[in-house]
Amino acid sequence: MEVPLRSIHVVAGVIRDPRGRILLARRSGGRDLAGLWEFPGGKREPGESSEQALARELKEELGIEAEVGHTLIEVPQQYPDKRIRLEVRDVLRWKGSPRGREGQALTWVAPERLGRYSMPPADRPVVGMLRQPPLYLVTPEPGLDHAAWLAGLETALEAGHDRVQLRAPRLAAEAAGTWRTLVEAAVARCREAGAEVLLNRDIALAAALGVGVHLGSEQLATLTAPPLPAGLPMGASCHTLEDLRAAQALGCDFAVLGSVQATASHPGAPTLGWDGFARMREQVSLPIYAIGGLGADDLAEARRHGAQGIAAIRDFWPAPLDLSGDLRASA
Repeated sequence: MEVPLRSIHVVAGVIRDPRGRILLARRSGGRDLAGLWEFPGGKREPGESSEQALARELKEELGIEAEVGHTLIEVPQQYPDKRIRLEVRDVLRWKGSPRGREGQALTWVAPERLGRYSMPPADRPVVGMLRQPPLYLVTPEPGLDHAAWLAGLETALEAGHDRVQLRAPRLAAEAAGTWRTLVEAAVARCREAGAEVLLNRDIALAAALGVGVHLGSEQLATLTAPPLPAGLPMGASCHTLEDLRAAQALGCDFAVLGSVQATASHPGAPTLGWDGFARMREQVSLPIYAIGGLGADDLAEARRHGAQGIAAIRDFWPAPLDLSGDLRASA
């Protein structure tokens, strides 16, 4: 009979100094995952609230008095001998000078440099949440009015969307030259707005234009190395745990997992639900967007289940859509 893994609730804090740097602590020798860097905190004891547990841990470990703020993300993560839930809270204010009272090394890190530090699997999605956009816009099929489609993209960029996937499977298949011209115009608008842009599936065109690529799940099984130069973003659509593991092994910056809920474009299709999403989330450490019947209002719920954010077409596009065709963003 399989013995259930013990479950541990860990609370950690994002502590910022006046320069905006974030404090990391190094796990000392003799502990699991020794030598890796993590967000400071510790286990929540029975009878404690998360705020009480984190305040106590930060006083014991760092010698500071902390005012604990709201939850940023909760990451479920399975290890060989345990299952943890890492609840990460914002530390609003603190008094004292942080020092490693248990012999652990400390370092202040600029947010853009967090990815350079080796961390436990549960901490890595936190870095994604801190550094990557919470919303991922997937464009709809352009239809016949390309000018209106570009105007819709501009409106979405003006609304603050700063990570965009350009996706039009029908147009790309039926009129590749027209799609390239439209992509070039869209890329120019995204760059002018300072938004990161990824092109759906077309590795060659993404490389030619110097933009990122969003891989389809079927492409993950065919690639053994990143298909683009270092520095260009790479995402992947995933439906299964095997997809997620392949995306992680390939070095994707993030994955999109769904569908979480029923969608207007695919009524009656199977869904993961939030519990199913979390069960896959805990098996990998890369940042993951949730997709499928979701919008910006679902961001807090997504982060309670370990997602860094929400990916969507319908909720993020400024004009009404006809999604009767093959517009499944997670396909």
